[in-house]
Amino acid sequence: MPLESPAVTQSIPLPQADPTQPMPGASSCGGVFGVSGGGGDPFDDRLVADGQTLSRRAITTLQINVGKMCNLACHHCHVEAGPKRTEIMTWQTMQQILGWLTQYKDDLGIKVVDLTGGAPEMNPHFRELVVALRGLGLHVIDRCNLTILLEPGYQDVPAFLAKHKVEVSASLPCYLGDNVDKQRGNGVFDGSIKVLQQLNALGYGQPGTDLRLDLVYNPIDYGLPPAQAPLQADYKKHLHEHFGIVFNTLWTITNMPIKRFEHALKRDGQFDAYMTKLTDAHNNANVDGVMCRDLVSIGWRGSVYDCDFNQMLQMPIQGNGTGLGSGGSIEEHTVEADSKKLWDYTPNELIGRSIQTAAHCFGCTAGAGSSCTGALG
Repeated sequence: MPLESPAVTQSIPLPQADPTQPMPGASSCGGVFGVSGGGGDPFDDRLVADGQTLSRRAITTLQINVGKMCNLACHHCHVEAGPKRTEIMTWQTMQQILGWLTQYKDDLGIKVVDLTGGAPEMNPHFRELVVALRGLGLHVIDRCNLTILLEPGYQDVPAFLAKHKVEVSASLPCYLGDNVDKQRGNGVFDGSIKVLQQLNALGYGQPGTDLRLDLVYNPIDYGLPPAQAPLQADYKKHLHEHFGIVFNTLWTITNMPIKRFEHALKRDGQFDAYMTKLTDAHNNANVDGVMCRDLVSIGWRGSVYDCDFNQMLQMPIQGNGTGLGSGGSIEEHTVEADSKKLWDYTPNELIGRSIQTAAHCFGCTAGAGSSCTGALG
C-alpha cells in the first residue's frame, strides 16, 4: 500500500520548487520471496572472511541528488521523497560542482552524470544543469518517475530531454497496472504508460536513434528480483503488445532495507527474514562490480558519499556521519551541511579510498547483484 493517501500519491499539480523556502525538519513482477541499527558491520566482516577489500578504483560516474521533492511518495523509496520535501540543490551548489567537473573530469575519466532525486525535474535549475553538463561533453541520465512529466510546468520536459540527448531511466516496477499502483499510488500506471508513449513518439527507445529509454524494475513484495534477462523479455512483449511501447533495457534493482522499505519490513515483521535472504544470497563475485567502485554520490548540498544509499543513511565519506542509519541521532540536514563538499576534494583523495559499508550493502551483492544500472551478473 502507498504510504500516503491516494490524493498525495497520484500525480498531482505541483509548482516548481522554490529553493529559498525553509526546509521541513520464474520471472514475474512479484520477484522471488524470501541493518541498519544493528551495530557492527556484518558486510565488512564477510569481506574480511572472504579475503576481499572494497575501495574506489575510478570515478566514471558522478551521481547527483538534486533534491528530495517528488510528486509521488512510493512505499519502497529509500530517499523518503515526496510532495512535502523541500530540500533542493541551489544553482550556486550546481555551479561549484560544474567547476569541479571542468577542472577534473578529464583527469578522472568521468563520462556520465546521473541526476536523481526526488523527481530531479522539479529542481528549478534542472534544465540549466543539463545544458551545462552536455556542454562539458558528458552523458546525462535523468532518473524519471514518468508521471511528473504530465504535470503543469513539466509537459515540455520530454522534448527538452530529447533535444539534449538525455538518457531517460524510468521507474516502472511492473508491466501490470494493479502492481504498479499498489507500490506507487492509484493512477500511476496509466500516467506512466502515457508518458512512455510520448517518449517513444520523440524517438526514445526506437531502433536507430541515440535516445536511450531504460526501465527500472524493483520487487513489489519482500523478495529479491528475478533474473533480469527473462523479465526484460516479458516487459518488452507485454508493453509492446498492449501499448505499442518500446524501450532499450530493463534494469532490475533490489529494494534496500533502509528508510521507507525498512519501516514496512519491520511493520510487517519481515525485516529479519529479508536480511537473512540478502546475506544468504551474498555472492562474493559481485563485490568487484558494485557501483561504488566507480562512482561517487553527491548530496543536495554538495557533500560526498560512496553511494546513494549511504547518502540516505547519513554516511558521508568524511564528516559527521557514522553509519547509524535509521537508528542514528545525527540529523540529516546537519550531516549534509557540515560534511566535506565535492569541491574540497582532489581526485587523489577520492580514488583508492576505502568504501564505507554496513549491513544494507548485502542488497548490492545478493544473487545476481544490484546497481543503478541493474543486475551485476
